[in-house]
Formats: sequence, structure tokens, C-alpha cells
Amino acid sequence: MRVIFLEDVPQQANAGDVKDVADGYARNYLVPKKLAMVATPEEMKRIERIKRAGDDRRIRETQQWEVLAGQLEGTAITVKARLTPAGMFYGAITPTQIAQELGAVIGREVDRKLVDAVEPIRAPGEYEVVLHLAANIQATILVTAEAEE
Repeated sequence: MRVIFLEDVPQQANAGDVKDVADGYARNYLVPKKLAMVATPEEMKRIERIKRAGDDRRIRETQQWEVLAGQLEGTAITVKARLTPAGMFYGAITPTQIAQELGAVIGREVDRKLVDAVEPIRAPGEYEVVLHLAANIQATILVTAEAEE
């Protein structure tokens, strides 16, 4: 089924794109959630306006992410966790814990999905953690893992 995307759908299409998708995907997901509409000849005429609005929104969002990346770059946070007698953490410091601590430092909520911890943090020390904010926008923060008193 040929549809016109009304909003950006990650990994699929941007607002204003016209694509062929599976009938069930269009009928059961895209159209009911108003993410896309069936591409009729009348709707194809409206596509340019939708595409311009989507492009403008993407530009604004990209600029906002770049400003945030500049603010976050080089930020240092400290995360504390309990240690075993062997000097390792019980479990590991998770992206959720990093996001919560970073949110407390910068004063706004940070989604845990933005945190890309390449390796689990299982021992005390300093680690560089990359935040993937948008498609090509990243920020690196310094996470200090310490023993909880």
C-alpha cells in the first residue's frame, strides 16, 4: 500500500515521504496512529506542504540537539554503588543510573536510551560514556564510578 508519512517514523521515513509499505502495517499501525495516510491523488497534492513543515521541524530539533550536545560535552558526573569484598560493584552501573545522575546535574530529564555504555561499568574508576542525542550528534561525558559509603 502506498502511503504519505505525516510524521517522522524512525528507521522508516520522514514526514512528507511517499513509500510503499505492507498493507497490514499501514492499516493497523500507521493510519490509526495518524503517522501516515493512504496516498490518493488528492493527497499527493498536499505532500509538498507536509514535507516543508517536516523539514523545518527537523532543522529546529537538530539545532536544539546541537546546543544540548555543547552543554553536555565534557560534563563530569559521579555515580555511587555498593562494592563486593573483591572490590567490584554488585551488578554494574547501568545506563539508567547514568541518565538519572546526569539529569540531576543538568537539571532536566535524560532518557536512558541516549546513554551508550560500550562496556558495563563493574569496577570503580573513570569512564568516558558517549551520549547519542540525534542521528549524527553525540556528546562525551566523564563518569566517575565510586564506592557507596
